[in-house]
Amino acid sequence: MTTSLHDHFRWIPDPRTGNNKKHNLLEVIILSVLAVVCGAESWYEMEEFGKEKEDFLKQLLPLENGIPSHDTINRVFMMIDADVFERCFRAWTAELGQSLQTTGTSGERELIAIDGKSVCNSACKHQGLGALHLVSAWSGRNQLVLGQQKVADKSNEISAIPALLSLLNIKGAVVSIDAMGPKAIAEKIIESQGDYILALKQNHETFYDQVTNQFNFREDSYSQHLDKGHGRSEIRTCKVIHELNWIDEKENWKGIKSIIKITSERIIGDSRTTQNRYYISSLQADAAYFNKAIRTHWGIENQLHWQLDVGFAEDYNTTRNSQAAQNLAVVRKIALNILKADKTSKASIKAKRKMAGWNHKFLLTLIANKNF
Repeated sequence: MTTSLHDHFRWIPDPRTGNNKKHNLLEVIILSVLAVVCGAESWYEMEEFGKEKEDFLKQLLPLENGIPSHDTINRVFMMIDADVFERCFRAWTAELGQSLQTTGTSGERELIAIDGKSVCNSACKHQGLGALHLVSAWSGRNQLVLGQQKVADKSNEISAIPALLSLLNIKGAVVSIDAMGPKAIAEKIIESQGDYILALKQNHETFYDQVTNQFNFREDSYSQHLDKGHGRSEIRTCKVIHELNWIDEKENWKGIKSIIKITSERIIGDSRTTQNRYYISSLQADAAYFNKAIRTHWGIENQLHWQLDVGFAEDYNTTRNSQAAQNLAVVRKIALNILKADKTSKASIKAKRKMAGWNHKFLLTLIANKNF
């Protein structure tokens, strides 16, 4: 059976030489993806999955030399060029996103949320290794990971964002980032024919003071939204100003057209907390749009980072080799995208992984799906 994974990942050059090529590279990659979809969370569990499912897997993969050992799988992912692997992942995800347009959401403007996350247990003090930190791009419309970029050692995620943006097609999209970073980020987004919503922090002191002061006198648009659930309520009030004549730094931010204030009031029992957050945007939209868009941004926390931690136990993985850890992070995101794209079950991601491992029919449904 040939899948879209075969089509996109067969271009990866095999870094092995001589007798080290006992197992076909593409088979090792697809076996690993299948294993993670079905609940495997380590190299050892990938091998055990293969052994337990070998007869079934031979319906999908030749496996002429049987199931590779966990050491072999680990070595393969240590050797695969992480940039090439990531490039294949982005191409595969782009095709997946296009196929999901048939659900009727093609008219919606794409919102791409960008945020970073560390793989906590990839750090090792004894070896002087810091935790692998990755910046990811998340599609709010299709609920898919679009790509990732490793943050360089002794750097921060703001420095990785321009590199990630340069790898993505953001034309016509709205990019949201929970930090402003350098002005070059806004310029990059506008030059790529996208728009931005950037969080304004207090470290931009003069700009921050000017923006916050404006909301003491006026607003051009107002929206309020109430969320209730799990014993708590949240009232989100959004105010927008489009007239920026009183903002001195507006000339320094390419395309800026709006400043936004979000006030979140959370009520849990007798406890009530209020938080104000401020944003700048190249969009001249109303408060209702910004209220929804900024809330959608946080889907990257709930639908990606939380899922990786809870559904895939990412923070417990102890892979210390940087390249292997980076490639394994891509495998987890491939598996997450496959499970997210499945519409045959409304079960949680964690439950779907168990279902795929227990039920060959469900796994075949995932594999037969054109999205796989």
